[in-house]
Amino acid sequence: MNRYWKIAGGVAAIAAVLYFGWQYRAAQIAAEAMKGIASGNGRIEAVEIDLAARTAGRLKEVLVREGDYVETDQVVARMDIEQLEAQRREAEAQLTRARIGIETAQSLVAQRQAEKNAAVATVAQDQVLLQSAQKRLGRSTQLSTSGSVSDQTVDDDRARVDGAAATLDAGTAHVAASEAAVTTSQAQVMDAKAVVQAAEATLARINADLRDSDLKAPRNGRVQYLVAQPGEIVAAGGRVLNMLDVGDVYMTFFLSTENAGRIAVGSEARIVLDAAPQYVIPARISFISDVAQFTPKTVETQEERAKLMFRIRAQVSRELLQKYLAQVKTGLPGRAYVKTDPAAPWPADLAKPLTP
Repeated sequence: MNRYWKIAGGVAAIAAVLYFGWQYRAAQIAAEAMKGIASGNGRIEAVEIDLAARTAGRLKEVLVREGDYVETDQVVARMDIEQLEAQRREAEAQLTRARIGIETAQSLVAQRQAEKNAAVATVAQDQVLLQSAQKRLGRSTQLSTSGSVSDQTVDDDRARVDGAAATLDAGTAHVAASEAAVTTSQAQVMDAKAVVQAAEATLARINADLRDSDLKAPRNGRVQYLVAQPGEIVAAGGRVLNMLDVGDVYMTFFLSTENAGRIAVGSEARIVLDAAPQYVIPARISFISDVAQFTPKTVETQEERAKLMFRIRAQVSRELLQKYLAQVKTGLPGRAYVKTDPAAPWPADLAKPLTP
């Protein structure tokens, strides 16, 4: 019996040595395979987009549900536009009125220009009359020296010259007044055109508000959750729903100072999710924080510096995400692997990633 126990004990000891030896060797092989590769835990994340109302109003309808996949420019919600429609009709009426104002002002310019032309013609006529009166006065003055013409005639001719000069001065003043009236009416045209531009700008703004009353998805993605429901009053900039850009997916993880200093943006990476460890997701490093995370904040010794961690982001390609769009889910935990040595080979379990 004792011999039996001795034999059994010896077999158990040998088995234990073999088991632990195998474990040690497997750990050595695993460590050798992971040489030049660093890893960290993280979760799958995606870019979040908030769709909000640009102007305050009542939410009329929501056309999607949580979890729905939406495409770029797809209408996902609509705001009530009754008030905006009334504002647009008012702006259109004001624009029509302003355009009529331009026509009226232009007609007034034409009228003032005609009056100016008439005044200029009158001045030309007055100048001819003045010249004629001056010539007649010259003749009568010359004839009066010989007694052929009476002094009364000379006085009458001089009076005619003075009257013609006064009439010419009045006509010249009338021309100046007509020119001022033309300038004023032209200014009224410019003012009317400015009113039209203001009315057009108001109408354009209202039309923009009407277009923005249809909330559209800015890119392809999945609706994550609804913030507002139909019938609710939404403030300007108030959120209506939140969506995820499932074409912009990444995993955020952390690496120590030593490992973070050996990688660069664009480095090759791999992601393995806890929920699907049989799939290896290829990725690229798209972000490396320039500020260390975790305490201590002030580093005094080399040992403390080694405790610092840097935030890293491994980005999944859009082409691959398009192929597995239905399987894309955020929040899934997993592990990210990145080469700290570009020449290091991937271990066998990471060597065959998914392909687009």
